[in-house]
Amino acid sequence: MGNRLLCALLLTSASLAATAGGADAKTVIHMMHQGDPGWVKAYADVAKRFEAQNPDVDIEFIYAPHDAYNEKFSAAVMSKQLPDIMELDAPFLANYVWSGYLQPIKSLIDKDILSDMTASNVSQGTYPIDKELYAVGLTDSSVVLYGNKKYLEAIGARIPKSVDDAWTKQEFEGYLEKLAKLDGVKWPIDTFRGYGIKTEWITYAYGPLLESAGCDLIDRKTWKASGTLDSDACVGALTMLQTWVKNGWVVPGSSGTNQFYAPGHPAALALGGHWFYAEAAAAMKDDIVVMPLPKLGDKGVSPNGTWIWGITKTSEHPDVAGKFLSFLLKDKDYREYAKQESAFPGLKSFAAVSPLYAEGGAMAVAFEQAQKTAVARPPHPAYPAITAAFMQAADKAFNGGDVKEALSEAAQKIDEDIDDNDGYPPFDAKE
Repeated sequence: MGNRLLCALLLTSASLAATAGGADAKTVIHMMHQGDPGWVKAYADVAKRFEAQNPDVDIEFIYAPHDAYNEKFSAAVMSKQLPDIMELDAPFLANYVWSGYLQPIKSLIDKDILSDMTASNVSQGTYPIDKELYAVGLTDSSVVLYGNKKYLEAIGARIPKSVDDAWTKQEFEGYLEKLAKLDGVKWPIDTFRGYGIKTEWITYAYGPLLESAGCDLIDRKTWKASGTLDSDACVGALTMLQTWVKNGWVVPGSSGTNQFYAPGHPAALALGGHWFYAEAAAAMKDDIVVMPLPKLGDKGVSPNGTWIWGITKTSEHPDVAGKFLSFLLKDKDYREYAKQESAFPGLKSFAAVSPLYAEGGAMAVAFEQAQKTAVARPPHPAYPAITAAFMQAADKAFNGGDVKEALSEAAQKIDEDIDDNDGYPPFDAKE
């Protein structure tokens, strides 16, 4: 039940109550977040600068590990002690809004931030029913195909320069087969199976590959998974990925989360997020190339959506929470750290000072994907059930299970969740 988080919430609540009666009582804003130590420090540093300018406000942080974030948030819900500000993974926004946890934020965030948002950033923070903005962030995200130039040149591979020039399925699988026979290559591609099924990785990164091949996780008009997730198109697409694993082309989960720029560079390609670039480039120098995701069917598809900030309905000081979020998103040092981490721009002003994503930049193809091929994960309150079921099905397939059976089981679980919630009205409304 997340005892440490509950304790932290209770302690911060107690400290707020203790100061409430004092003559110099401060407004305390509780902010729940995840992230690695670098980001945690960045948030803390911004809070200190904000508090220096606003001595009547204290920002108190509630940390929850990335892999257990949703469970920790559920514990806060159960204890009825929600933070004022919460970080949330964008595809879960519909569930949080439908459940009544978040409030619209347009009136709480500085107008210059709102006008600065990219279309993709607006999309990831918008609830599809009322079209209101419920969350905002400095960043968005994408996944690209990283390659080791030395290995690709050795097999005579064509290097795509833009999304329109992406590898076809035939090219991609042909290169995987050639790389498997190349001296020095242990695995043709690292798809980061080591992330497991406790994160969003499988749905986030592999879902677009299936969608490119003609599949989808659910029918986005009827909101039924049966007949879509277990369709011939999806069975064929997941069988394709299963075959890559069976052929020994994919780094196994037991080998960790990076074999691309690990010592010896045992993997020739990597299906990696934009955040992977900074460390990979530092290690590989001129040997790294960044390419668009392959087009495995009639169209290219890439993911979007990342961790963004919302203000809870229970916040007693939403105006102060909005003031701090606006301060955070404008903070120069915070943006500088984000730039060093190869963060994907979600604000136009941040993109303007991020040469990595500008035309001619090493990650320009990722920004191009966001404009041309990005498809959001299903924006539905059942998304937690959708992603959990799909990830389990993919994991079964990668471990040799029957693909049709795994996808049918997943579709049934999703539909049962939707039925158990009476269709998640008003999402059950028929067009």
